[in-house]
Amino acid sequence: MFQRAARLGSAAAMVDAGLMCWEEGRRDEAVEYYHKAAELGHPVGMCNLGVSYLEADPPKVEEAVRWFYPAAAAGNARAQYNLGLCLQNGKGIKRNQREAAKWYLRAAEGGNIRAMYNISLCYSYGEGFAQDHVRSKRWLQLAADCGHKKALYECGIKLCAAGDKVRSLMYLELATRRGEAAASHMRDVILESLPLVNAQRALSDADRWRPRALYTRR
Repeated sequence: MFQRAARLGSAAAMVDAGLMCWEEGRRDEAVEYYHKAAELGHPVGMCNLGVSYLEADPPKVEEAVRWFYPAAAAGNARAQYNLGLCLQNGKGIKRNQREAAKWYLRAAEGGNIRAMYNISLCYSYGEGFAQDHVRSKRWLQLAADCGHKKALYECGIKLCAAGDKVRSLMYLELATRRGEAAASHMRDVILESLPLVNAQRALSDADRWRPRALYTRR
């Protein structure tokens, strides 16, 4: 059905058909669909085409950046995040930390969780923006609330340092469950130091926890 609608000129259907092909391992066919959607100005098509070029073997980083820019300008949060990464690391474009931070912020404001974590680092270290620990903490907390594993881990460490071991254990348990390897050791240390009732409360809180749902600009 997607392919039929794509043949009739629907850019959205081209994107959906591309996603289907990508998931089935038919990546060359997926890139063709993304390219057609991108040429029609579809922001998700442009972003997905850029990501496809980044993941090509070998990567086509200049082509990726070329498509990330219009998608990012159109408000696609994923493209804004990827453009920020390229600018930060000098991939396919001259390294520019200030521009990278700008795009991370736009992506974070658009609901991209990875960008929330990255912009918290920008504010924490004064990279691209003036150092601002209040904004850094706010973005780190939001990234954690949305389920970013490194943000969960770092919030857990900060809570432990502040003396709130019960909440710290909850965050570290969540980070561990999401695959953050560094979290498990600290979780075990705190687990052993807490009274059983407090440890059980923290783990029960982790069981009930749900990531914050945000609207994300596609």
